[in-house]
Amino acid sequence: MLEDILRQVQTGELSVEEAKERLKPFDRLGFANVDLHRPKRQGFPEVVFGEGKTADQIIAIVRTLKEHDDRVLVTRVTQDKAAAVRALFPELVYHDAARLLYWKKEQAKTKETDAYIAVICAGTSDLGVAEEAAITAEMFDCEVRRFYDVGVAGIHRLFHHIEAIRAATVSIVVAGMEGALPSVVSGLVSHPVIAVPTSVGYGAHFQGLSALLTMLNSCAPGISVVNIDNGFGGGYSAALIHRLACQKG
Repeated sequence: MLEDILRQVQTGELSVEEAKERLKPFDRLGFANVDLHRPKRQGFPEVVFGEGKTADQIIAIVRTLKEHDDRVLVTRVTQDKAAAVRALFPELVYHDAARLLYWKKEQAKTKETDAYIAVICAGTSDLGVAEEAAITAEMFDCEVRRFYDVGVAGIHRLFHHIEAIRAATVSIVVAGMEGALPSVVSGLVSHPVIAVPTSVGYGAHFQGLSALLTMLNSCAPGISVVNIDNGFGGGYSAALIHRLACQKG
């Protein structure tokens, strides 16, 4: 990219000021410094955590990202904030259950490949977190296959899909209650498993702590655990693994 910009300055296609604008590492908005070089360092643009930000702050950050990147992802967005953002940027899509706002340029479509990430969800109550993980992975050019409502209370439902799950490069397993599903999946596959505990459950569940501890204490090897309800973290980690697997393939 640097060579392209220098070449354009040399040929007169870009002015020095325009080149400086393109090369600046972050954009100062007063309340935020938007990281513009993250795609160069990590391969993925900065993702916006919407919780705690006002609609106006999200709008300003989205405007900057759209000027510099080919995709935008905002997590933990309420319906009211999403409506305010989409009033100015109607091309953004809002997923209510996952609480995600996202957009990708048409030319930045997911690459066609036979490789995919398996997103496995224990129960219907976990769907919001599972969709946060799945859409995050899709936003970073990963093919995703969803296997939902296959929890341990009816383990035969998981076995019905097990060959397709085994063929994935990595599995994201989302579960609440006692959080046992990642251990079961990890014992049946030969690829990495990203476990995502959810805050779904009754009183002694402690808002997801019991599921988190189960996953951290799993006897099955190959499991990495993200924080409670952190579908984004699970999707991002899986996307990194998937990208490496596809490069080697």
